[in-house]
Amino acid sequence: MTESNTYDVVVIGAGPVGENVADRAVKGGLTAVIVEKELVGGECSYWACMPTKALLRSNSALRAARAVGGAREAVTGRLDVAAVLRRRDGFASDWKDDGQVEWLGSAGIDLVRGHGRLAGPRRVDVGGTVLTARHAVVVATGSDALLPDIPGLAGSDPWTSRDAASAKEVPERLAIIGGGVVATEMATAYASLGARVTLLARSGLLAGNEPFAGELVAKALTEAGADVRTGTSATEVRRDDDGVVHLTLPGGEEILADEVLVAVGRTPRTDDLGLETVGLKPGAWLEADDTMLVHEDWLYAAGDVNHRALLTHQGKYQARACGDVIAARAGGKPVDDQPWGKHVATADHQAVPQVTFTEPEVASVGLTAAAAEKAGYRTRVVDYEIGNVAGASLYADGYLGKARMVVDEERKVLLGVTFVGPDVAELLHSATIAVVGEVPLDRLWHAVPSYPTVSEVWLRLLETYGR
Repeated sequence: MTESNTYDVVVIGAGPVGENVADRAVKGGLTAVIVEKELVGGECSYWACMPTKALLRSNSALRAARAVGGAREAVTGRLDVAAVLRRRDGFASDWKDDGQVEWLGSAGIDLVRGHGRLAGPRRVDVGGTVLTARHAVVVATGSDALLPDIPGLAGSDPWTSRDAASAKEVPERLAIIGGGVVATEMATAYASLGARVTLLARSGLLAGNEPFAGELVAKALTEAGADVRTGTSATEVRRDDDGVVHLTLPGGEEILADEVLVAVGRTPRTDDLGLETVGLKPGAWLEADDTMLVHEDWLYAAGDVNHRALLTHQGKYQARACGDVIAARAGGKPVDDQPWGKHVATADHQAVPQVTFTEPEVASVGLTAAAAEKAGYRTRVVDYEIGNVAGASLYADGYLGKARMVVDEERKVLLGVTFVGPDVAELLHSATIAVVGEVPLDRLWHAVPSYPTVSEVWLRLLETYGR
C-alpha cells in the first residue's frame, strides 16, 4: 500500500448522502474526499428517485388531464412509450456523471474513483492507496436490493429496482414479487407503459402505511389492468430456454412473464467494506446514534446503510447533521445533540415523511394509527374523504381520496397524517411541519387553508375532530 493524501474527512460513497456530508464538512472549514466505485450521484440519480419518477410522471399528467371535463375531450392519444423512456434517460443524465463530478470540484470536495475499504481506524484503502482521515470516516454506501431465497430465482436473471428504472424496452409481461413502494410504483409505471403486470404481494400492498392506502392503490392497479394478488408469492421461479419466466404459486398455478422484478426489501452495502478491521461485522447494518456516530469517535454512517429511514431525503437530512457535527467536534465547538438540535436527526424516529408515487399517490408522515397505539399513545383517529372538499371536486371530476390524522389525546398534537389521492404529495409538507413542530390543534385552527384548494381538507379534518 502507498500513502496518499490525508484529509479531515473521508466519505465512502458519492450518492446524495455522501455528497451532503462532504459539503457540510467543507462548509464547516474541513477538507474532504469522497470515494466512489460507480457513478457520482448514486442510486437516487441513476437507478431510483429521479428515473423512476420520470417513468411515472408522463402517465400521471395524462391521467390528470383525463380527469377534467374539457381537457378530457382534448386528449385522444396514448402514451408515447419511446418518448417516456427518452425523458427518463435525460433525468438519469444518460447514466453519465460528468455534471455531478463538476459539482464536487466546485464545492471543494476531492474525488477518488475506486472501491473503498476500511483498513483500520481512520484509514480507507482504495486499490492499494490509503486515505487517512484526521477526524472522521463516513460510510454512505447505501443499500442493494434484497434477493429472497426462492428456489430458482437467482438463476432466472431477475430484475431489481435498478433494472426496472433503467430498462430500454417495456416487457410484454412483467411479474413483480413484493408489495412495497418499489413494487407498487413500478407496477403503476409499467402498467401505464403497456405491460401486463402481475403483482404478488405476500404481506399486502404498502403494509407499513394506513390500511386504506394499500386498498386504494390495489383498486387503481386492478382498474389499470394489473393482476394484483395478495397473501401469496412464488414458491419457485425458472427461466426457460426461450427466455420466458415461470413463477409457481403455492397451489401449483404457474404464471408466465417476460421479466420478473424482485422488490421485497434492501440489504446494506457493507459486506466488502473492511468492517472487520475495526471490530465490526461485515454485511451488517451500521447502528448509529442521532449524530450518525457508529464506532469510537471517528466512524459515522449516514443514509440507508444505518437502517434508520431508507429514503433519500431522510438520508440527506442525516448527512447535514453528520457533516455539521463532524466539523463542530473537529473544531472543539459545542455539540447540540439534544432532541431536535442542530447536530441530530431526531425526525428519523417518529416524523419521517414519505410519498409513494402510485396512482393514487400515498403521502404520509409520522405514526400510523396502529404504530401510535403500539407505542402506547392514547389517540383519536380522524378520517375524511378528500373528494368532499370543494377544491378537490374542481381539481378532478370524481376525485377519490382519503385523509387521516392521528391525534395524541394527551397533548392535543398530531402524531401522524396520511393523504391518499391524486397529486396529494404537495399536501405533505404542511403535515410534516405540523407533526415536527408539534403544533397544538387549537393553533392549527388558525392556519386557514385557501379556498377553493384541496388543502381545505385540513379544515375538514379539524371540524370532524371538533373544537
